[in-house]
Parts: sequence; C-alpha cells; structure tokens
Amino acid sequence: MTGTDEQTVRAAAGAFYDALRAIFEGDVAPMAAVWSHADDVTYLGANGSLCAGWPAVFAEWRAQAALKLGGSVEPVDIHVTLGPDFAATASYVRGHNFDLGGQRHEVAIRDTNLFRREDGGWKMVGHHSDPLPFVGS
Repeated sequence: MTGTDEQTVRAAAGAFYDALRAIFEGDVAPMAAVWSHADDVTYLGANGSLCAGWPAVFAEWRAQAALKLGGSVEPVDIHVTLGPDFAATASYVRGHNFDLGGQRHEVAIRDTNLFRREDGGWKMVGHHSDPLPFVGS
C-alpha cells in the first residue's frame, strides 16, 4: 500500500464522516456525493436497516436526514485495507446524537466502510455500523 493510496482512502472515509454529520443537520447532499450510485451498493445502518442498491440506500439516508438528530461523531483508530480497486476501513465511532424526544445519547459503535475506485476516486459501496437502540427502525 502506498502512502498516497492510503491517504486518499482515509480522505474518502473522512468525507463520509463529514457527510454523516451533515445528515444529522438534515443535509443529504454530501452523502450523495461520497457514495457510488451503482446497483450493488449496500448499507447496514445504525437503525438496523439493510438496504441494497443506490435508490434504497439513498432513500434511507434521506429518511435519516429528515430526523435531524443533531450531534456529532468522529471515527477513532481507523484501519485501512487496500487493494488495487477496492478498499475497506474499520474503526470505532464516538460522539453523541439526540433521539426524537431531544434526549442526548452517547454513541460508541464499530463500523466498516467499503470503497471502490470509480471515476478517478474512491466511492463508498458499503457501510455497516452497530445498531443504536434510540434510532431503531
């Protein structure tokens, strides 16, 4: 793994977490920018959802943005696995969100992100995170 490749994967993961924080404020556009829009993308969300294909994945992100849960999360201890056209990151995520009643909840989850080289960059093709009981489906 070259330093440049690892750095670009880390940057793609960072863009995802920036987009996730935008979701907490109701803005779904940054999330649409980091994902591949292919039929083979998958999302296993913190609300327990399983979505396959870009239309279903994007619909789930729109629904989450509509909740405007607020708060902020940060990845901790990111590990990168890199292949020629596919990469994965695994990390802990720490921070907080609010439930629909406005009660603050600490977030401490594990997540995995999958990226594929597309159009000269890395696009997310999969995300999996532990369920959070206060955002259950």
